[in-house]
Parts: sequence; C-alpha cells; structure tokens
Amino acid sequence: MEGKKRVLIVDDSAIVRQTLISIINSDPELEVTGAASDPYFAAGMMRKEAPDVITLDIEMPRMDGLTFLKKIMTQHPIPVVVISSLTAKGTETGLKALEYGAVEIITKPQMDTKEFIEESRIIICDAIKAAACAKLRRKPLQRINVQPKLSVEAVIPPRKTKSMIKTTEKVVVVGASTGGTETLKDFLEAIPLDSPGIVIVQHMPELFTKSFANRLNEICNITVKEAENNDTVLRGRALIAPGNKHTFLKRSGARYYVEIKEGPLVNRHRPSVDVLFTSTAQYAGKNAIGIIMTGMGDDGAKGLLEMKDTGAYTIAQNEKSCVVFGMPKEAIKLNAVDKILPIEKIAGHVMLALKP
Repeated sequence: MEGKKRVLIVDDSAIVRQTLISIINSDPELEVTGAASDPYFAAGMMRKEAPDVITLDIEMPRMDGLTFLKKIMTQHPIPVVVISSLTAKGTETGLKALEYGAVEIITKPQMDTKEFIEESRIIICDAIKAAACAKLRRKPLQRINVQPKLSVEAVIPPRKTKSMIKTTEKVVVVGASTGGTETLKDFLEAIPLDSPGIVIVQHMPELFTKSFANRLNEICNITVKEAENNDTVLRGRALIAPGNKHTFLKRSGARYYVEIKEGPLVNRHRPSVDVLFTSTAQYAGKNAIGIIMTGMGDDGAKGLLEMKDTGAYTIAQNEKSCVVFGMPKEAIKLNAVDKILPIEKIAGHVMLALKP
C-alpha cells in the first residue's frame, strides 16, 4: 500500500496553520510533516525532508509566497497548492501564482458553520491529492481513492423526455480542474470570433473566477466573462462559471442561457462539471459539443456520457497534454468520448466538427 502524501504548510498565521494541520491530518491518505511561518523556515524544513506537496500562503513576512514559489519551481519543482484569502488583490496574485507553476488555488478555511468546515476539508484534501499527482516530475500518476460523494441527481432530476431535434444554433460546454487554467487559456486563445457560444466550468474559488475571466478576456479574440444568472449564450463569447455556485445550461425557445444556483457539492465540487454537462444534455442534446479537460477525479464523466447519449459530440484531452489525466480518463472508461486530442488540436477540431 502506498504511503501517505507528506504535506508542508507555509503560512504566517498560527491559527491557519493549526486549522490546516487538523484538516489535512484528518485524511488517512495525508500527513503534515511540517508547518512553517515563512518561506525561510520552510526552506530549512525542506532541506531535511522534501514534502510531496506544499500548501502556500501568498502574503507573508521576510519573503512573499510568489517569490518562494518561483524559487521552488526553478530549483526543485514540488507540487504547490496556494491557499489564499478572498480579496480582490489576492485573486490577481493567486492567478499569477498559477502562471508561476502552482497546481491548485483554494480559499482559506473559515470557521463559520459545521457544513462549511466539512466542505473546506473536502476541498483542501482533494486539492492536495490532485497536486500530488500533477506532472511536475517524470513519474507515473497514482490513482487516488475518493470518499463517497453526491452525484448530479442531488441538483438535477433525471431526464424524463428525449432531447430536442437538431437545430442550427450550437453550444460548446467545457469542464476542467487541476491544470485547467493554462489549458483553458491555450484553448480559448485558439477559438475564432465566429465560434458558437461557450460555457465553462473550471474548479476554482469564488472571486478568482471573475479575475480569471477578465484575464482571458484581455488575451483572447472572443469575449470572456464570468457567468451571471440569466446570461445569454452568445456566439463569440465564453462564460466562466462563478466559483462556489453551480451553473446550468437552459433554453427558452431559440435562446440558450445559464442559470446560476446555490447547492451542495456535486462530485465534491461547486461548480460541478457534471451539473453543466447534464443540464446541457437535457436542454441542448444534439446541438452541443462537450469537452472534458485535465483534472483529478471523475467530475464530468457521467454528464459527458449523458451528452453523448443524446447525440452531442464529445471530446477528451489526451493524457500527454494533461497535468492530471483523471477526469478525461474516467470519461473515456465510460465510453463517453468520441474523440481524444491533445489540447493544441481541440479548438480547431471543434470548429471543424461544427461545419455542415
């Protein structure tokens, strides 16, 4: 049996360190081997024992987290999960951390309610396990067992009627998790202005999705924005599901639009890819293309199968170009995928598949 993943916590708050120690050690597959108040103490600990994963705060004394992250990635790459506070400044810095090589970014746990604490535990532990499998070093990915989770039926009733007939208006839906921020950037930069409307679920905390969408909007030909309730799905525009809320695709007459809702974690995530894909199967059917990208776990696999069963065309990112080949692998195992492609070929193939 594989040993526990060793985690080093780096955060200047003693309360946060103690909270993270309690959360991480509660998972039988993880153990905290050290907790440092700043990067200098962390570096000393790393010289004695290299961790499998580092959780890293950004704003710290003596050396900020971004500087430390750059040193780690250039000298001895180790998977890093950034745990950041929800501030406007923090979101921009957190996104910069992803560009520098951080694998995941999540929000600091709060002690508001028992339900929130439990959700924080699930999100933090899953992020660390995903980071431990990321392709930073050349070694095979290990399968990580996940705890019981709610399925999409928790927020979407089973489909009772067949999907609509094929029409001229199309919609593209995309799901991604670990490693998805850079992958989505590559995908959306290659999408032309005349593309059909796109709706995306990227597992990411609230507030960060807005900054992420704004950053993509600056560099892509198409318009990119964080989805708001009742937003119309328009040609030449991509909507990013807001963090901490589920995003459903709906249809009224010829108009596709999104519905943003509260709800429980589905497949241990909110937003959930399965929620988007299953609602797309119900409301778009043959008029949709579904794409599942890099990420840990199986969120989106069953939803993609529902899409395929209703006549949608489905694509999975291939293993070589994935940071973590989890979500696409699970979809492939379910026979939910029509085409497997490297990330650099997906955008072109989507446009080709849309031609009559």
